[in-house]
Amino acid sequence: MTGHLVPPRRPGPVRLDPYDPWRIIDPMGSIAQGHLALGQFLKAKRATVSPQDVGLPDTGRIRRVPGLRREEVAQLADVSVDYYTRLEQGRMTHASDAVLSSIAQALGLSAAEREYLQRCARTHAQPRVTSPADTITPATQTLIDSMACVPAVVLGRRMDVIGWNAMGAALFTDFSKIEPDRRNLARMVFLEPRIRELYIDWSDVASGFVERLRMDATRYPEDPQLHTLIDELSAHDHDFRRWWSRHSVQGVTSGRKRIRHRVAGELTLDWQALQLTAAPEQTIIVHTAPQGSETQQGFAALAAWAEQLAAA
Repeated sequence: MTGHLVPPRRPGPVRLDPYDPWRIIDPMGSIAQGHLALGQFLKAKRATVSPQDVGLPDTGRIRRVPGLRREEVAQLADVSVDYYTRLEQGRMTHASDAVLSSIAQALGLSAAEREYLQRCARTHAQPRVTSPADTITPATQTLIDSMACVPAVVLGRRMDVIGWNAMGAALFTDFSKIEPDRRNLARMVFLEPRIRELYIDWSDVASGFVERLRMDATRYPEDPQLHTLIDELSAHDHDFRRWWSRHSVQGVTSGRKRIRHRVAGELTLDWQALQLTAAPEQTIIVHTAPQGSETQQGFAALAAWAEQLAAA
């Protein structure tokens, strides 16, 4: 199939390619998604690398596109130009680990980007999605409830919110009042104004969510609910489409964010992602206050608000 910014007239439904929101997939879904994603990723990454970044001399030739040329990447990775071109165009059915490693080194890819590169190249070898881990065990609920002084939420596949404690509900929203199939943190951050307005640095947070979803697209290439989520966000939010087209991926497991809460005021939160060994697709996101910060006082107000919500 050929990608179009405006889909051609044809019978039957169409949907957006989960790897690139500007590509349309035909109803049969007969597109080699992994290889196309690999090529799109390589093209996007080489556009961000200048010849000076990798020690190539300035030839004085006018560059029609930003970043490295294909032949320069091929030279740095020690592969033929034809081989690299076919790889970037999605016409390669196999690439060895050694070649992928050489290309990753040539482009200066991060650990997360290297993982993404490998997953794109090995999409065909990944198991078909069976039953998503969309519930938590009573033990996990007891664990996050025991974190009574800090907000905690449990994310499943696709960033679905599948568990939370009282402080987590007080910080974000009463998740129990949201339909389970709409209880997705990425969807809420992009499409729910009340959640969107919580984040003082919304762009940083939201673009990070896009990077995580792009990684998930290679981890679960046949997950229909993930495809539906990406289609929905692509159709309704310009920023999502723009960030998705950058082909950036994220492997961050901790950080800091700022929230403007209607009761607790402005909060600076350190967050950590704790993966459950017994359920690798589930992650507990714990938010703490920096030592000695005003946020510690804000947590007291948040705790009082949580008690009011529980009593309501």
